[in-house]
Amino acid sequence: MVELTPEHTQLKLFSLNSNHEMAEKIARTVGVPLGKLSSRQFSDGEIQINIEESVRGYDIYIIQSTSYPVNNHLMELLIMVDACNRASAHSVNVVMPYFGYARQDRIARSREPLTAKLVANMLVKAGVDRVITLDLHAVQVQGFFDIPVDNLFTVPLFAEHYCNKGLSGENVVVVSPKNSGVKRARSLAEYLNAPIAIIDYPEDDVERNSGYIIGDVQGKKAILIDDILSTGKTFSEAARLVEADGATEIYAVASHGLFTEGAAERLNQVPIKEILVTDSVATKNPKPEKIHYITASELIGEALIRIHERRPVSPLFQFKQK
Repeated sequence: MVELTPEHTQLKLFSLNSNHEMAEKIARTVGVPLGKLSSRQFSDGEIQINIEESVRGYDIYIIQSTSYPVNNHLMELLIMVDACNRASAHSVNVVMPYFGYARQDRIARSREPLTAKLVANMLVKAGVDRVITLDLHAVQVQGFFDIPVDNLFTVPLFAEHYCNKGLSGENVVVVSPKNSGVKRARSLAEYLNAPIAIIDYPEDDVERNSGYIIGDVQGKKAILIDDILSTGKTFSEAARLVEADGATEIYAVASHGLFTEGAAERLNQVPIKEILVTDSVATKNPKPEKIHYITASELIGEALIRIHERRPVSPLFQFKQK
């Protein structure tokens, strides 16, 4: 637990319904109990929130991932923000470990919406003063906001985990399972002093059935890395490819484990030794047999304290090997 300095104690944390367990961990890190509120849905789906303690003059931090059911959690968040502003909070800050709709960050085809920008506009219009999030799908989403956005990185957490397991050096290769994730793979590889490989697909291969590996995985322990694990298809296909190319062991890591329907069954059928994710998303769906969680609550909690005390967040962006 990190203690707040006396001049910066006007802070309150509130948890909405998406991930209460992680919110409790963040609260323990900050050393501030979660505030009291009630949130319920009427029979027609409308959400009603009642804050059961004063927030007047406080800096409020609302913890809410916009994961499944995405729209319910997003609407609940917007209503809570409005309630805090109408109750004269000094500032309203959103702690969003998983930012839903972030994958819709560009117009890839004619007449598509830019939904990540729409969500950013909704949060700003509702009265949010700052957003703290974890490993955005695309860092340019920060630019969609007209308020400060602190995007924390999970790769240092993963690097610490793998270094502790002895997975580093030339006998390891970090694999990006799609060419858009090269930067993330390179970041982890630099921490592990390991080479990288990339899985690419022909432009017309929409179903991703004919991928090929750029780089050498023969005789190495392969770590597949992505930001979001949803259906499990990307990791499953990547695992088959690196196994066929001679990888001796296969690991997979993702920042956000959504595990949509069928993902666990799909991942159980491929030779992945460990699937590592953070606790940014709480889901009731079945999990793969080889799942391993690490918490990002201490990272978020320390970032929250630094922001509240007006100290730099940048020291949290690096992993210093012991």
